This record gives sequence, C-alpha cells and structure tokens, in this order.
Amino acid sequence: MTALSRFALLLLAALPLAGCGESGAPAQRPPFAVVTQTAQLQSFDGEITLTGTVRAQIPSELSFRISGRVIERKADVGQHVGADDVLARLDPTEQQADLTAAQAGLAGAEATMRQADAAFERQKSLLASGYATHAAYDLAERAQRTAAGSLDAAKAQVATAQDALSYTYLRAGHPGVITARNIEVGQVAQAAQMAFILAQDGPRDAVFSVYESAFSHKLSAPVIYLSLVGDSSVKTTGRIREVSPVVDVKTGTIQVKVEIDPAGPVLPLGAAVTGTGRVRLDGVFVLPWTALTAKDGKTAVWVVDPADKAVHLRPVAIARYERERIIVGDGLKAGEAVVVDGAKFLREGQIVDPRQTTEHP
Repeated sequence: MTALSRFALLLLAALPLAGCGESGAPAQRPPFAVVTQTAQLQSFDGEITLTGTVRAQIPSELSFRISGRVIERKADVGQHVGADDVLARLDPTEQQADLTAAQAGLAGAEATMRQADAAFERQKSLLASGYATHAAYDLAERAQRTAAGSLDAAKAQVATAQDALSYTYLRAGHPGVITARNIEVGQVAQAAQMAFILAQDGPRDAVFSVYESAFSHKLSAPVIYLSLVGDSSVKTTGRIREVSPVVDVKTGTIQVKVEIDPAGPVLPLGAAVTGTGRVRLDGVFVLPWTALTAKDGKTAVWVVDPADKAVHLRPVAIARYERERIIVGDGLKAGEAVVVDGAKFLREGQIVDPRQTTEHP
C-alpha cells in the first residue's frame, strides 16, 4: 500500500469522529410553559345540598296494654285515622268474665253494706233508748265500717275490670297516618308489643343523614331551603330543630331534623326532599380543580418561585370541594403564583415559563 492510500484511509476514518464531536452536546430545551394564578385571600359563599325524607315530628308507637288474641284489624298502612278510631280489637272473653265477677262482688258488697247500715241504725236507736249496750253499738259500727271498705274494694275491682275490657280496643289517640303495622288477625299480641306506628298530624320534619365533615362549616343563615325531589316547583323553608348527638356506626352519618315551616306548602309524608344550606368561608383561596395534585398521599399544589421560576410542591389543606374548583383553607400565602394548567407534567425544581391566567374560578 502506498503512502497516498494510507493517507486516504486515515482521512476516511477521521470524518465520522469529527462528526460525532460536533453533535455530542444536546440542544438546550426551553422552559416548560405553564398557566398560573395568583393566590388571593377572599371570602367564599357556597351551598351544601343533601337529600332527605319528610317525617312526622311526633311518631307514636301504638300497642295494646294487655295480651290477647287479635280478632279484628281495621287499619292499614297509609290510612288516615281519627283520634277515637278503633284500629284493632282483642278477644274480650276473659276480660268480660272478670267484669261480670267484679259486678257480682259489687252487688254482694252493696247488700252487706245495706245490712250493716240497718244494724248500725238499730243499735244507735236502742242505745239512745237505753235498751242496748255500748259493746253492741261498737260492734255494729265496726261491721258498718268493714262493709264500707268492702264496698269500696268491690267498686275498684269493677272499675279495673271495665278498664281491662276497654283495653281490648286499640284506639289511635291522635289523628294521623298509619306508617307501619305489626299485627294480624289471629295473632296473639303481647302487652306493649308495637302494633302500629302513627305519624301524628301536625308539624313535619325533613330528616337528613349528614356526614360529620359538613359540621366543620357554619351556616351563614339558619334557614334551610327545601324542595320536593319529584316536583322542584314545590318549595318551602325550615330551620334545624334537632341534631343527633351520636354518629350512626353503619353509615358514619349524623341525623339532622329540620322543622318544616307550617305556613308553606304541605309536603307529603315519606316524600324525598332536597335541603340546601348556605355556608360562608372567610380567608380562603379559590382555585380551579386542575391545580390539585398530591404529595405522599396528601393534597398539594405547584407553586412557582419568583426568583428562579422553579416549581415546588406545596401541601395544602382543602376546606371544601366544589364543582370545577377547590377551596384551599391553609398552605398558601397571598400573592404566590400557583400552577393551574400543566401541573401533571411537572417535577420538583423544574424551571417553567409562567403565564398568568386572566380567568377566575
């Protein structure tokens, strides 16, 4: 191989190396463009809307005072009854027999009382005439008092037997609507066993199951706005009457009763209603939901450092979630630039090109 050939080979081998030297340094990438929003302290007026049911403010569990076999049932679920209406009746055979025996005892006590009165009056007259002794008079007086006591006891037994007979009739006691039934004809009902549940006429409540977190916000006004689910044009208002002091272990909710304004339209029992309460939060930051991300399982947002345009993940406390926006209660400072678009593409310390948004959530 000649010297010229060796020079040509060396030149061809050097050309790729020269090309590699020129492309070894990667091109500088521009900062990632993001949209930011300036965090501003403000007040937020929001709403809490839940679904509940209409119930009677006074539900009564009706039951017989005595045990017996049911021979008649006159009421059913959904029926409106009056205060004196008979809902069911027990077999009165035993109670009727007791009343008959008590009345017979009363008749005997009355006869004994008449005899004792006559004997006392006779001894009283004889004593005044000097034909009777004081001992005989005292004996007649004692017999009269004993007969009077027996008569009073017999009268009480008759009254008790009459009451027991009246207890074979189960009456409503108050006007209202039957909402539950637990007896049938032929059944042996026990004393104090629930037979019917009566929703008394009068005040109505809208009952809601509320999660405990809802109580972290105070209502801006005590009024709750109610409307029927089936007909949203039927609207009225109410005020919170009762909040259960315990949490339901099955649902994790607290029962809240809202007294329905009696001056408004009548809402039927069992109807589904929506209740809306208005809350006001002061000193919070309102951001679009696109700003939300997470850090170690906790909610966070990206904040742009104004000095070097680097982003840093900041844990925040969410006071409330709204449709298409979040309410930040803690973790930010007024004036900080928060990334609201492009957050899912960022990494800690990344340099960005922030562009301020003109929209407000």
